[in-house]
Amino acid sequence: TFPYKIIILQHPERRPYDYNEVIAMSILFYEAQRSGKLPSNNRIPWRGDSGLRDGCDVGVDLTGGWYDAGDHVKFGFPLAWSVTTLAWGVIEFKDAYVDANEYRRVLDSLKWVADYFVKAHTSRYELYGQVGSGRADHLYWGRSEDLRMNRPSYKIDASNPGTELAAETAAALAACSVVFKNARPGYSRMLLRHATELYEFADRYRRSYHLSIPDVTSYYRSYNGYNDELVWGALWLYKATGMRSYLEDAKRKYDQYGQGNTPIMFSWDDKRAGSQVLLANFTGEAKYKGHVANYQRFLNGALKTPRGLVWLDQWGSNRYAANAAFIALAAAKVPGIANRNEMVRFAEAQIHYMLGGAGRSYVVGYGRNPPTQPHHRGSSCPAAPTECSWGNFHSSAANHFTLHGALVAGPGRDDSYTDNRGDYIANEVAVDYNAGFQSAVAGLKYFKIKQRR
Repeated sequence: TFPYKIIILQHPERRPYDYNEVIAMSILFYEAQRSGKLPSNNRIPWRGDSGLRDGCDVGVDLTGGWYDAGDHVKFGFPLAWSVTTLAWGVIEFKDAYVDANEYRRVLDSLKWVADYFVKAHTSRYELYGQVGSGRADHLYWGRSEDLRMNRPSYKIDASNPGTELAAETAAALAACSVVFKNARPGYSRMLLRHATELYEFADRYRRSYHLSIPDVTSYYRSYNGYNDELVWGALWLYKATGMRSYLEDAKRKYDQYGQGNTPIMFSWDDKRAGSQVLLANFTGEAKYKGHVANYQRFLNGALKTPRGLVWLDQWGSNRYAANAAFIALAAAKVPGIANRNEMVRFAEAQIHYMLGGAGRSYVVGYGRNPPTQPHHRGSSCPAAPTECSWGNFHSSAANHFTLHGALVAGPGRDDSYTDNRGDYIANEVAVDYNAGFQSAVAGLKYFKIKQRR
């Protein structure tokens, strides 16, 4: 059972949502996604050590990190974006984590993956960006602890570069270096050194990363190209170093690559909305504030489900709405930004929809009628050593273990939703699904704290 009291009222749309509890649960979800040798304080009783031979095929220790979703592949590109987004939320909304008594835990959460990225960055122009074959992994339904298949390691280097992957990993490590600057200054400097080298790698050797790691093409190919990651990475290097050259480089590339155009969504593949907010914050210039305002106007006028979820894409509808909510809250912190209260209200409506405002919760283990069959191998399996197989996938019963805090993909355009692990479009979970969501919940908590003061 989860060690927090859950309050359920008769009218879920009027209930007081416990942001502290949701933040704590989301961090717990990331602990359930851990790969490698688990720490002595592991809080997930049904998880054990796994992936202990990751990297053995290339003679590199690639243990650690997070599994991507309900599968057991470590996809570096969306993983890095998730870390950048979570770290950004900690930077902007630290008070929320402190007030929730979760600040130490969120630092531990980020460090788990930052350590993995450092190990994966094996030399100045070499980065391992994936462990495990997507196709082979997806043919298996069982525990990560029981994996016996070969898990190939894929890398980018100067001969076979991958700009999106290197730049996003640079952004993740730069953002983490900011988070750890006061708490662990030596560790922060080490992360920043890796971030600086990775950004140089991304900028000097340009190529779409799926061409160098073909296995990723069917899963996380960057359809948006790598220009947005070059701007995004430079901005995070500026945030971490204070060096004006990174900011000027980002501004130049922003104009050159048309990054001021209004995006549809903020996601692992499209960083434009995030870069617009960062530039508005770093420079205070009306130009960038205008681009932020354009995006908020787009969101306000975008298609919504009958019960109010902003509808940006079928696959992971909650994920994209949560990311939009986080961008709105980050934008609301920009000094002198217009329509701050409107941005906060938009974010509140989106997150409250997911917490139960639409009549049910979309967060596993939380609130009224939460999902019980998330598309997640480990939690669907009975306690070891009982066999787990595709029979568990096809079972109509609830998952054997509660994947506390996981945000499921979400409803259809008409608010329809079926709690069925076989429907991965509606019931998948993933590390990138929770990233914007957790940061948005922290943002709502932050603004509540500011109101009290």
